[in-house]
Amino acid sequence: MLNIDELKFDEKGLIPAIVVDSVTKRVLTLAYMNRESLRISMEKELTCFFSRSRQELWLKGETSGNFQHIVSITADCDKDALVVMVEPEGPACHLGTTSCFENPVFESEERQEFSYEKLFELIKGRKTEKKEGSYTTYLFEKGLDKILKKVGEESTEVIIAAKAQDKKETVYEIADLAYHVMVLMIEAGISLEDIHKELASRHVIDKKVKQEKMT
Repeated sequence: MLNIDELKFDEKGLIPAIVVDSVTKRVLTLAYMNRESLRISMEKELTCFFSRSRQELWLKGETSGNFQHIVSITADCDKDALVVMVEPEGPACHLGTTSCFENPVFESEERQEFSYEKLFELIKGRKTEKKEGSYTTYLFEKGLDKILKKVGEESTEVIIAAKAQDKKETVYEIADLAYHVMVLMIEAGISLEDIHKELASRHVIDKKVKQEKMT
């Protein structure tokens, strides 16, 4: 672990902090810290920044309630910039948006960015805003029994492909299963964050079990 004194603050005593959602990996904001705000952030495990316009410390969420719980802080190779992974309680931007970065400047037509979050939101949109001819909309219209049937069928396909030791087919079938599980999640009102929290809690339990076995 680096000591604060090993970090390189600029001539004004500041260091840029890129705040990232630990679940979605989305960049939330870019702010600045000085030694004091960084120390407070580490002690409270809540982001605390230095306002360059007001020339004072400010604890994110102190007035808005939109706290950012710190998961980790990592310095870059030059030790003059930080990435702060957080679990946000609310919007990061003062405009009320999830992220301060909401204005696209360029996007390649050939290299489309993929994320489970984007796919999840796309599937959710097919439920709230039905699209004619959409397979996803068709599943939602047929209801839970149809969705469960498809999840069962895709699970069987995964087993068959894996048993045959056909990696390419197994990957294909797992992707199908993942999609249908997302449809089920939306139908059941389950979010990606719900699954993330459940897996995270099991990870903590697993670490504790390992530690107990070692002692």
